[in-house]
Amino acid sequence: MSGLALPILWFRGASRVWQRNYESWKDFAYASLVGTVAEPIGFLLAMGFGLGRFVDPIGGQPYLAFLAPGLVAATAMNSAAFETTFGSFTRLTEQRTYEAIVKTPISVGEIVAGDIFWAASKSVLGAGVILALMWLFGLLDTPWALASLPLAFVIGVLFGGLGMIWTALSPSYTFFNYFFTIVIGAQFLFGGVFFPLTGLPAWAVWTAWCLPLSHAVALMRALTSGRIAMYLWVHVALLAAFTVIVFLLSAWLIRRRLIS
Repeated sequence: MSGLALPILWFRGASRVWQRNYESWKDFAYASLVGTVAEPIGFLLAMGFGLGRFVDPIGGQPYLAFLAPGLVAATAMNSAAFETTFGSFTRLTEQRTYEAIVKTPISVGEIVAGDIFWAASKSVLGAGVILALMWLFGLLDTPWALASLPLAFVIGVLFGGLGMIWTALSPSYTFFNYFFTIVIGAQFLFGGVFFPLTGLPAWAVWTAWCLPLSHAVALMRALTSGRIAMYLWVHVALLAAFTVIVFLLSAWLIRRRLIS
């Protein structure tokens, strides 16, 4: 099977790679989870309860209720991006895990899919913690909120794929500084997590629409509030398009790096 086989054919081998990553991770799962959720919890408490006291309601919501879903999406993004950069780069270069696996019947496409799906699973775990806090704070009162976890998985696949692209192009660990400062940092600050995009200048709105996280935040906010509308299908379509593109591109780039 070639590394560019149809993604549906990758699932069997990808599950083996996923399992390998899980077995390696479970010995330090607690430390990993704390590292994933500590920062967003800090933002939630400091800005939601602190700054939120001085911010007028946004769209009829207290600032805490507005902020929290954005942090759920951002947590899913950060968790997956970290896993498929530092984690995948270590498996690709230092440990040479990819080289060993590709000598088995598992293809490069399956390796990449397994790593990305593992990253997305960690996204669900991190997002689930923030969603649990939202429930404890009384911010979830709609059955639509149950769809937030599948959405967190999709966000993880998207940004896991984006991180894998950067891994395929990175000569060293230090190269990830550009990725997290420019790419992930821009998404976090300007993707609608902390303020609404409506009312901004037109150029700023169009720029934000080019950021995948802005669509993820819009969907997460709609699901956790129960405010479902037809226009959300635009966000669904764009998020799906971003996800498929980065997923396929990451598999191609990793395959090119391994065989070069």
